[in-house]
Amino acid sequence: MAHSQNSLGTGDYWRAPYYLLEDALNVELVNARQVKAMPGRKTDVADAVWLAQLAECGLLRASFVPPEPIRQLRDLTRYRTVLTEERTREAQRLEKELEDAGIKLSSFATDILGISGRAMLEALIRGERDAQVLAEMARGRMRSKIPDLAQAMIGRFGDHHAFLCRMHLDRIDAISRDIATLSTRIERVMAPFRDQLTRLDGIPGISLRVAEVIIAETGGDMSRFPTAGHLASWAGVSPGNHESGGKRKSGKTTKGNRWLRDALGTAAMAAARSKNTYLGAQYTRLVRRLGSKPKALVALEHSILTSVWHMLTDGTGYQDLGADHFLRRDPERERRRAIAALNKLGYTVTLNPIEPTTKAA
Repeated sequence: MAHSQNSLGTGDYWRAPYYLLEDALNVELVNARQVKAMPGRKTDVADAVWLAQLAECGLLRASFVPPEPIRQLRDLTRYRTVLTEERTREAQRLEKELEDAGIKLSSFATDILGISGRAMLEALIRGERDAQVLAEMARGRMRSKIPDLAQAMIGRFGDHHAFLCRMHLDRIDAISRDIATLSTRIERVMAPFRDQLTRLDGIPGISLRVAEVIIAETGGDMSRFPTAGHLASWAGVSPGNHESGGKRKSGKTTKGNRWLRDALGTAAMAAARSKNTYLGAQYTRLVRRLGSKPKALVALEHSILTSVWHMLTDGTGYQDLGADHFLRRDPERERRRAIAALNKLGYTVTLNPIEPTTKAA
């Protein structure tokens, strides 16, 4: 029997033969897009011969398939992501039901499932219809919106709406309990990676949950990826590299790992809103240069993942370069940019250096 086997499949069909053979053989999963034969007659036998020839010449590049413990960890984090998305959809169904009843709670409550919103919803379902009584259930900062809330709670909420809203809330609560159970299990399985999680949690925008997804999807072992660029390309946050005749044909990112990319997107949006950080300053700079917030966010995802690769490779913590990094790196460029911005607003600028002040003895 041969000591290696190449597996190419569609969707998840490769999993069963791969898992069956991995203990006895050196099995490689190969991206079919990278091993296409020349156009012509295509048969299973011809494909098998072609793959055997490529393998014999060492021209097949194996895809990353993590070991079984990491695959099990992935199952947990991915299912938690699926449940989180389902909870969001259920909350949207609840909001739609309220709007159908003329209840505009979401217009004044950022989170209709927060303490104030939940209290009002429970009262509505129990039969309370006095808008002022419902509005008075607001807590904290929501109390400043009581007059608006009283208007928002005037509608045609009836028994039919109460029945459906009860089902939506019960479903949301059930999903939340399942997510909590999964998180407890993930925390226990993640115990060997506690140090890596702590370091990743130090990157602006990366929460503990995002850090857990990063570890689950990459396995926490950066030796699988020779460079940070390889990791970024695998994750789908690296621009395409298609050039012919000195011209770039496409700058689109690859599809990559959906689960990791979604987590990086969450981290990038949080980092973009961070204050006095390098990533926050980089995002502002990229939006100005690229003229596109989505493109700037993808670039920020790339920067975050590059930091992740270096931190997990070197075993170091995150070192924030600071919001003034670009000013310190190239003050002349920043000066020109500021002048150009003022000129665009119709101002003529004359630069007068500030004399350094000396402290009194």
